[in-house]
This record gives sequence, C-alpha cells and structure tokens, in this order.
Amino acid sequence: MRQIELADWPAVHSWASRAQVCRFQAWGPNTEDETRAFVATAVEAWEQSPQQRFAYAACMEDDVVGMGELHVRSRGQRQGEITYVVHPRLWGRGIGTLIGEELLARGFHDLQLHRVHATCDPRNTGSARVLRKLGMTWEGRHRHTALIRDGWRDSEMFSILEDEWAERTRRVAGVG
Repeated sequence: MRQIELADWPAVHSWASRAQVCRFQAWGPNTEDETRAFVATAVEAWEQSPQQRFAYAACMEDDVVGMGELHVRSRGQRQGEITYVVHPRLWGRGIGTLIGEELLARGFHDLQLHRVHATCDPRNTGSARVLRKLGMTWEGRHRHTALIRDGWRDSEMFSILEDEWAERTRRVAGVG
C-alpha cells in the first residue's frame, strides 16, 4: 500500500461508480466529479496537522485495486477506525484482509493506538469475515447508524486491542 495520489481517481472511480460496491454505504454510486472530490480530500488529509486520516491505495504491481483508510478518532484515548474497499473483480481473494492487516500494523506500530474498530452492514458477510480474519472481536450491533438507499442501516461493531494485535502478530510469525 502507498499513500493515495490525485492520479488514482480513475482507478477509485472504477469501483466507486458501481452499485454493488457501495450497496451498504451512504455514498455512491459516485459520479466522476464525486470520486475526484473524494480522492482530493483524501490526498489533502496527508497535509493536515495533526493528521487524523491516512488514506492508502492498495496496489498489485502498478494497478490500484482497492483502498484502505485509517482514521484516528481520539489521539488522547489512542482510538482509531479502519475502512477498506476492494475492486469487485478481486473479491474473495484475500485483498481486503491484506489491506486490513497493513492498516492495523500502521495503527498499532506507527501511531501507537490502543484500540482500533471497524463497522460493517450486517448483510455484508464478506466484510464481517475479513474483520474476523483480522482477529477483531464482534462487539455488537448499533441500530440505524446510516440512512442508505434502501433504508436505515445497522452496523456490526468489531474491534481489536493493541495486546490482541501483538499476540496475533506473534502467532502468525510463529513466535511464542
């Protein structure tokens, strides 16, 4: 993953313009102007101080195939949130898990966060599966968190703590 760039907007638009990708989101399907504006604000976030939003392009060779974002929700409480999206042509191939792992590593190692959470629509079983693969714990359902095209959306809440991430990292590496 690398820092997102303005030139990435056509790749981002290749999925952000698709109804199946934004089905469970309050945004989209995006127009070209909406995608350009989204990418521009993601790029500008890298210049903010203190930086709260870290937007990355997920690449396979030179092809941008997804995005991941890490949002610092509270520096004082060391809390963050991750989000990710993958082009549908690559769904089910582990790309979302790789993006999530990289975001969590950056959150816990680089930013010294204590807790990172993520949410997903209860109908988005693929995303919930990714969050569980990342070692995140299901904390419950928040009701009517977003108004989307087909009505109010609930959100499944998942989180992982820094010590849980450290233990998972040791296990995956075969240490301890």
